[in-house]
Amino acid sequence: MILNEKRTTVAYRCPECGSGVLSAVGLFNLSADLVKLKCTCGKSELKIFYNRDDTVRLQVPCMICSSPHNFTIRTNVFFSDDLFVLPCPYSDINICFTGELNLVKAELARTELELIDLLEEHGLTDFSALHGDEEVLGDPQIRDIVLFVINDLDEEGKIYCRCHPEGTPASVDTEDLGEGKESRYEAEITKDGILVTCKECGASRLIPADSSLSAHAFLNCDSLSLE
Repeated sequence: MILNEKRTTVAYRCPECGSGVLSAVGLFNLSADLVKLKCTCGKSELKIFYNRDDTVRLQVPCMICSSPHNFTIRTNVFFSDDLFVLPCPYSDINICFTGELNLVKAELARTELELIDLLEEHGLTDFSALHGDEEVLGDPQIRDIVLFVINDLDEEGKIYCRCHPEGTPASVDTEDLGEGKESRYEAEITKDGILVTCKECGASRLIPADSSLSAHAFLNCDSLSLE
C-alpha cells in the first residue's frame, strides 16, 4: 500500500478566454500515459504524457503563439514542491507552472498582471487577441522581423540541431533570405509561420509569425534549437 503518492499542482492560462486552469496531478494519473487539463471554455487543453524513461512531456497552449509548445522534464522536477515554470520559447512569458499549490497560484496571479500590461501596451482588449489571426503572408513586415532574427542567430552561431548541438556554429540557408548563400539550413515561409529545417538531419522548428505580437516576442529569443 502506498500512503504518500507523488502529487503536484499543474497550471496554465487558456489563450482563448484567459482563465487560469489548475489541477492536482498524481503519479497514479500519469500511469495512464496521458492526462489532459481542459479549460472550462472548451477551447484549450494541456496534455501531459508519462514517458518510460522517468520523464514527463507536456504539450502546453501558449498565450503568444498560435501553436502549443512541447517540454520534457524529469519526474523528480515535475513532482517537486518548489515552483517550476516553463516559458514560451519565443518570449519571456511563463505559460506553464508546476509545484506546490500556493506557489502555483501566486505565479498565475503574477503572470496575469504581466499579460494585462501587455494587452494595454498593444491596445488589445482580450487575451485571445494576443495571438490574433493576422496572416503571415499578408504582412511582409512580420515576415521580415522573423527572418531578421533567424539570420541574426545564424551569424552568431546560435542555431542548433541534432547533428550540430549547442556550442557548434551553424547557419541558416540565407538564400531564402535573399543573400544567395548556401548553408545546411533552410528557412521556408508557410501559412503558419517560418519553418527552419536542417538539410542534414531533418530537424526543424516552426517560428510562429501569425501576428505582429508573436513576431516581436521572437525578438527576445537568444538561440534556436531544432527538433
